[in-house]
Amino acid sequence: MAGEITEPGELYSPYVGLVYMFNLIVGTGALTMPKAFAAAGWLVSLVLLVFLGFMSFVTTTFVVEAMAAANAQLRWKRMETHQEEEDDGSSTASDSDVLTQDNDARAEKRPILSVQRHGSPNLFEITDRVEMGQMASMFFSKVGVNLFYFCIIIYLYGDLAIYAAAVPFSLMQVTCSAVGNDSCGVEAEAKYNDTDLCWGPLHRVDAYRIYLAVFTLLLGPFTFFDVQKTKYLQILTSLMRWIAFAIMIVLALVRIGHGRGEGRPPLADFSGVQNLFGVCIYSFMSQHSLPSLITPISSKRHLTRLVFLDYVLILAFYGLLSFTAIFCFRGDSLLDMYTLNFARCDVVSLAAVRFFLGLFPVFTISTNFPIIAVTLRNNWKTLFHREGGTYPWVVDHVVFPTITLLPPVLVAFCTHDLESLVGITGAYAGTGIQYVIPAFLVYLCRKDTQLAFGYGTVNKHGSPFRRTFWVGFVLLWAFSCFFFVTANIVLSETKL
Repeated sequence: MAGEITEPGELYSPYVGLVYMFNLIVGTGALTMPKAFAAAGWLVSLVLLVFLGFMSFVTTTFVVEAMAAANAQLRWKRMETHQEEEDDGSSTASDSDVLTQDNDARAEKRPILSVQRHGSPNLFEITDRVEMGQMASMFFSKVGVNLFYFCIIIYLYGDLAIYAAAVPFSLMQVTCSAVGNDSCGVEAEAKYNDTDLCWGPLHRVDAYRIYLAVFTLLLGPFTFFDVQKTKYLQILTSLMRWIAFAIMIVLALVRIGHGRGEGRPPLADFSGVQNLFGVCIYSFMSQHSLPSLITPISSKRHLTRLVFLDYVLILAFYGLLSFTAIFCFRGDSLLDMYTLNFARCDVVSLAAVRFFLGLFPVFTISTNFPIIAVTLRNNWKTLFHREGGTYPWVVDHVVFPTITLLPPVLVAFCTHDLESLVGITGAYAGTGIQYVIPAFLVYLCRKDTQLAFGYGTVNKHGSPFRRTFWVGFVLLWAFSCFFFVTANIVLSETKL
């Protein structure tokens, strides 16, 4: 996610783009949503889910507009460079330097609106993949760029901590029980503590930390190398994800249809709203990956409608998954990782299905962990990079990978409370990435576009929320989320 401008890659149709965006947004956060729904009450959860989905859609259109503005500026600079090369063809080297300076000075004063009129009607077409880091360097001040990378790094640390805790936690739940090694011994009424026995003299928390150590030893070394997600690996993990989601929804519906639903969720319980905020924000996170996702779409004529349709489908899916869960299982029996509720013999009689659902997070998260770790390592490098400078071998190959890997593993060692990890990551770093950064990006890119291209210039991919009111509203909402979650954490700690 470093600030590079790259080729868009292999093009695909708008509907393939819709599927990719759906897959990007619907991830680990969805598995923690049912418990958060049950804790906050079904009506409050539904209202908040719809509202947060709408706010995420607004900021997604902001990022798309900023991408188009960045492409327009890059396209203009290329046109200027080409013109300068033609003008400088017959000049000497010394004359060329003076001429270039004069052209640069004139270019800063001359509106680019004339370029559009004379032969570049598609100035705002999104053809270059401009990552958010590069957009930040184009539109933000130096302080703003550093704050951007700080926010991204904190979010990725939270992501890695969630992943590092989710895999060992799932393995512990599947392989341990309070009474022995029978993974089917997860009874409906059972309440497990970390001090309960797992294997012989080993406690559950010991098993969790053993799994965490194995997970770190197996996947940690990838942080020291370059790794990327292949197309076939993406297809495999997406297929596993949708098979798992479909099985859980169908099983919950069958159980409810047979009158065996145990859930009696309250209408509203505001004590559970704190985590629901973070979980929902985290579950709609896609803004940081939009350049990679949207740029390769072959036809962007109805891009805003496509994104809106995606959000409607995602809302419907989240609602279906969460509502079937809270009416199928009692609120106090819902686990942080929803798949683990299906490790019970009274819910799923087929052992293969129980193990598939129980271990589903292990397979999918394990493939994502190295990619997120390498992304975080590269962001650290970009943050401290200075023009023309290089890092010593030890710093590049040892220090950066180590500071990437250790903090999330230590957090996972201390806690496996996935709902809180997702909630805090979403409420703080997620608020910055999903609300604050897109709002400032679109505000500053609009100012730059007006100065460079002239007032009245129309960005063909401009957000439907063009008024400055929406930028202010998003920032106000982001501050409100931050304040509300912080106040709830402080009050909760005070009560304890």
